Amino acid sequence: MLLKATLSHPLALVTKPASAVCGKHVNRAPNDQLQWRLYAQVPMSHTTLTPQRERWLLLTLAGIQFTYILDFMVMMPLGPQFTRLFDISDAQFGALVSAYTFSAGASGLAASAYLDRFDRKRLLVVLYTLFALSTMGCALAMTYGQFFVARVGAGLFGGVLSALIQTILADVVPFERRGRAMGVVMSSFSVSTVAGVPLGLYLAAAFSWHAPFWLVVGLCGVFGAMAYWTVPQLRAHLDHPDRHSVWGEIVATVQERNHQWSFAFTMVSILTGFMIIPYITIYLETNLAVSNRDIPLLYLAGGAATLVSARWIGVLSDRLGKRYMYERLAALVGIPLFTLTLMPPAPFWVLTLVYVLFFVIVSGRMIPSMAVVSAAATPRRRGTFMAISGALQSFAMGLAALVGGLIIGRSADGQVTGYWITALLGTLASFASVWLIRRIQVPEGKGPISAPKIDT
Repeated sequence: MLLKATLSHPLALVTKPASAVCGKHVNRAPNDQLQWRLYAQVPMSHTTLTPQRERWLLLTLAGIQFTYILDFMVMMPLGPQFTRLFDISDAQFGALVSAYTFSAGASGLAASAYLDRFDRKRLLVVLYTLFALSTMGCALAMTYGQFFVARVGAGLFGGVLSALIQTILADVVPFERRGRAMGVVMSSFSVSTVAGVPLGLYLAAAFSWHAPFWLVVGLCGVFGAMAYWTVPQLRAHLDHPDRHSVWGEIVATVQERNHQWSFAFTMVSILTGFMIIPYITIYLETNLAVSNRDIPLLYLAGGAATLVSARWIGVLSDRLGKRYMYERLAALVGIPLFTLTLMPPAPFWVLTLVYVLFFVIVSGRMIPSMAVVSAAATPRRRGTFMAISGALQSFAMGLAALVGGLIIGRSADGQVTGYWITALLGTLASFASVWLIRRIQVPEGKGPISAPKIDT
């Protein structure tokens, strides 16, 4: 079906009158080829998609999210190669990771000034193309300086993609089904760990460290083409005669109390896991004597588990309530955090179970939390809101990694010390995030999370 749509030419729309394009029968057209053309070209003010169209849209957005996550995640397991090939210190490698997250945060703040001033589809295609070109720069880099600049570019353009994807989801998918849709898109994290990262590490070992970035570039070409055909034009947010100036929109977005609670919740929830995640590989190799050849197997197991759990958590979030699911997962998060950071050397299968538990709970919290956060935004300012939220999330990631690096130390024999303190702080942050999410209001809906309607 998708191949038939791709071979169609959008100029075929010229022969159709406006009534045929905008009428209700668009979603009922018996000709699938025509239906794809109409779907790809028609501006929509209130987008109602058929189940088939919605599935293709979710697949495309999940693919875009997958490439963005893979581009970021593959950096950490490749750390030893970068330190050796570029002859850099651990601190300089940390600067590479931080450069990506902080530039992503900066671009998110900048995007808050323009995200609601363009058609969502056009903006997505342009930013994704620039992200692919920046990743190509990473693949072509030959020196530390060149690679650093390319990583900053990838962060600048990729940092906006996550916020834009969540904005499109919130514009298209009704709230009562948004948990399941968010679960589909968030499963891209699972796929990147179960397939993307191990494949990237294999390519790096078989060819060179450039290979994983060429893989991302190729996938960007595939999902970029899919985005052109599957993402509808979303322009309803542009039709507001009382729109503020650029900075007026930002100030108006930040001043809303409900938005402030959401921003605080986003940052605190990120602190839970990211004080630990950047240093897992170091801890596994030094303290638990895990071979670097076994690291991809842990990613494979953790990703495979979350590939299943992400859909399950999304469905339960729609059925039982988003806040309810988040609070239960947040209450459990301390178990894998303390187990992972305090466990002594153990059989590999025991470590794998702990790693799977860590992946499922820590990443699973993001599904109901993002559904709540996206619903908290005033619709006309959703793009600006999600851009600011994404920027704060990136800054929180950088801050958490910095704090974690300051907390942990090394013993005389080179083992990591103080790692359990990051688990303690992460658990406290998780409980604080429960307090914050209870203060976020969402619009009235059919789901169990109903709350007083937000004034617009």
